[in-house]
Amino acid sequence: MTRPDDMRVGDAERDAVTAALHDHFAAGRLDRQELDERLGATLAAKTQGDLRAVVTDLPGSNGLPERVSRAAVPGRPYWGPPRPAHHGHPVRAHRHGPFPVFPLMLVAFTVVAFTAGPGVAMLTVLQIAMLVWIVRAVFTVAGGRRGR
Repeated sequence: MTRPDDMRVGDAERDAVTAALHDHFAAGRLDRQELDERLGATLAAKTQGDLRAVVTDLPGSNGLPERVSRAAVPGRPYWGPPRPAHHGHPVRAHRHGPFPVFPLMLVAFTVVAFTAGPGVAMLTVLQIAMLVWIVRAVFTVAGGRRGR
């Protein structure tokens, strides 16, 4: 398995280190000649170790991602995405697609349109839509608090 410092870098990583070097230059930590030397090494860097060598003696932000120790996150390689924590609770299945309220609104519009007129029918449909929106908002907020 490859070490983190042996991982290849791309333009985004080089650009981040370049920006950090300019920040350190602006803060007075580097002179112009040293900035030019480090920028040349940054642009020629092929691995994270090469970039780390350019900024190793600079405090604070250096443009590189923070190292993640394997001891801190067992069972996960440092480059992988973090696993979601479920805290022992089963993951609820999420329903996909819109709430099936459209057929209800169509029936209400049709019934009210034939009995009281299309204007009242439109207001009834808007009231149903508002009621559904409020109920869904309440359930969403209640579900979010329950998960904490």
